[in-house]
Amino acid sequence: MASADEETKERVARKGGEARAQDPESLAEAGRKGGEAVVEKYGPEHMAEIGRKGGESVSQDTEHMAEIGAKGGQASDGGREGGGSERGFAAMSEEERKRIASKGGQK
Repeated sequence: MASADEETKERVARKGGEARAQDPESLAEAGRKGGEAVVEKYGPEHMAEIGRKGGESVSQDTEHMAEIGAKGGQASDGGREGGGSERGFAAMSEEERKRIASKGGQK
């Protein structure tokens, strides 16, 4: 395969990727193993930092956070309809959402 041209290498790689995509359990297993390898190499503190940064990043999208909060409120209201106030993240100030999100990954 090392002597194959780039087009052949790409075609073979694409077929391998397509075959693997047909097996969701295989993809989940690959993801799990990858996560374990990262923890072994960099440690749990590294993963906590990734979680914190991810939380901060997501919290910057206030529309998305409000949507999440609204869905959470809908799920917890027992199916009630009608007015009502926003709940969860949707009811919080942007500053409060950022404060909470910045704790992502911390114990």
